[in-house]
Amino acid sequence: MRIVIPVSEEKGLDSQLSEHFGRTPFFVVVELEDGNISSVETVSNVSEHFGGIGKPPDKILQLRPNAVITYGMGPRALNIFQSERVAVLRANADTVKKVTSAYINDELEELTEGCHKARHH
Repeated sequence: MRIVIPVSEEKGLDSQLSEHFGRTPFFVVVELEDGNISSVETVSNVSEHFGGIGKPPDKILQLRPNAVITYGMGPRALNIFQSERVAVLRANADTVKKVTSAYINDELEELTEGCHKARHH
């Protein structure tokens, strides 16, 4: 199981979640095996928002996630993930460690509606 989480800093499991999904500077990729964390990697956001090419969802899909955990995202990004069968879950805590624990314990709700103020995520 692979989870991608937008973060504002490079501190692994202690990273703070970013308020802005598409404009986050980093994503943490958490690998789970048998309900335990097996690896944690931080990758830079190389989408067009940071001088690269492509939209954030396209770049995240290259990481082959099973789920994305975030506070919110725009409707276009949400639709892209849903069409690729990537679960989008609403974050209920402020660090990667806490939301990963919530994921493992099945405490996160599915994000079913995109934020219409997409510039804020």
